[in-house]
Amino acid sequence: MPKLITQVGCPYCGASCDDIEVLVSDDGKKILETRNACVIGNEIFHHVSNPDRPKRPRQRQTDGTMKEISYDEAIDFTAKTLIKAKKPLIYGFGSTNCEGMSAVARVAEKAGAVLDNCASICHGPSFLAIFDNGYPSCTLGEVKNRADVVIFWGCNPMHAHPRHTSRYSIFPRGFFTNKGQMQRTVISVDPRETDTAKLADIHLMIRQGHDYDLFDAFRTVLRGYDIPAEVAGIKKEQILEAAEKMKKARFVMIFFGMGCTHTDGRNHNIDAAISLTRDLNSITKASIMAMRGHYNIAGPGQVWSWQFGFPYCIDLSKGTHAHMNPGETSSIDLAMRDEVDCFVNVGTDAGAHFPIEAVKHLKKHPFITVDPNICMASEIADLHIPVRVVGVEEPGVVYRMDNVPIQFKKVIDGPEGVPSDEELFDRIYIRMCELTETEPLWIHVKEHAKASSSQVE
Repeated sequence: MPKLITQVGCPYCGASCDDIEVLVSDDGKKILETRNACVIGNEIFHHVSNPDRPKRPRQRQTDGTMKEISYDEAIDFTAKTLIKAKKPLIYGFGSTNCEGMSAVARVAEKAGAVLDNCASICHGPSFLAIFDNGYPSCTLGEVKNRADVVIFWGCNPMHAHPRHTSRYSIFPRGFFTNKGQMQRTVISVDPRETDTAKLADIHLMIRQGHDYDLFDAFRTVLRGYDIPAEVAGIKKEQILEAAEKMKKARFVMIFFGMGCTHTDGRNHNIDAAISLTRDLNSITKASIMAMRGHYNIAGPGQVWSWQFGFPYCIDLSKGTHAHMNPGETSSIDLAMRDEVDCFVNVGTDAGAHFPIEAVKHLKKHPFITVDPNICMASEIADLHIPVRVVGVEEPGVVYRMDNVPIQFKKVIDGPEGVPSDEELFDRIYIRMCELTETEPLWIHVKEHAKASSSQVE
């Protein structure tokens, strides 16, 4: 009899939907059906059964071909490579759990590596602005229950976060928004007429790269001053109309995406957006949130801030302390200056997302990819180590885009012998300790915790 597992988390986007229902076969090894998931989330759940999915590490040979090797050989190669490297870079972590991120951090500290995540090339500017100006944010539940004016600035959730609008921001009926979409005013700020813009009540088709100008214009209007007849390609009348909607709202929610962080202004755009939120709070209630991409890309910021005091671009090569300086210790900059002599790509695809010149520099040195699937990074890597899929074959904690932790479930067994990210990097760490003849003290802590847990049971 097939088993229905409810309240399953979706390992796709930053909305981290946790209401998925999965129908599993009798033997618990195959997913028959998913319910509530978006098209992309559904594909991820079913992709684990792909017969072509790699189940053993593959290492590049001298003739350029890839040969399957054992996990012990892959772990030994990775450990020796990290120890030998003078400045390794470990990057990624958009698609793994917090337990795996913590395990990687131990390896990075042992190797004296630079530890970085996808925020370095997406919402890194948001971090810089938040450091300077604070983050008057809230939870997605508050958005659903309170927001009657919702602004999507430089983002298109209809494509990037398919269920965001139906679960949190436009359509759902909340406690104080019981009429759903009818009770909300949606404003889209985007240079293109996206599918999200088509849903909006007001679409401000901004001139590309002039986000800061428009933020400044809104702040000027809210403070009672006049503005030019046109700002950033938007007519004064449209700006005044949108500003009036914000002033009359009970709760304004600003969602911003990479249209703000990757155009002229970068972190200054986000600084202005946060300041606009603060200005609105002197009139009504307002909040702001970054539209984080991957389902646990907010996780590294939480885990590593706790472990090292910094969320990304963490240089551990000094040995005595962690150091963060985006532009100096960020992945792309390190790669472009050819300062990295070993690259480990974990749970993301640097081969697809990095500039080609950066990839060329990284390829001069050992290139290791840890990922459940075949991707561009795995195809150019010297070693590809497959792992279990978090949220499908492996449970764990993930952080939603609003920094709310969610416990993801395991729904089926992973391929035999394939480890999780946490197990893999724990084994790499132990092997590094063996090679350097040092004691992995944290192992005793883990064993003690397990023993205490069993005694309680």
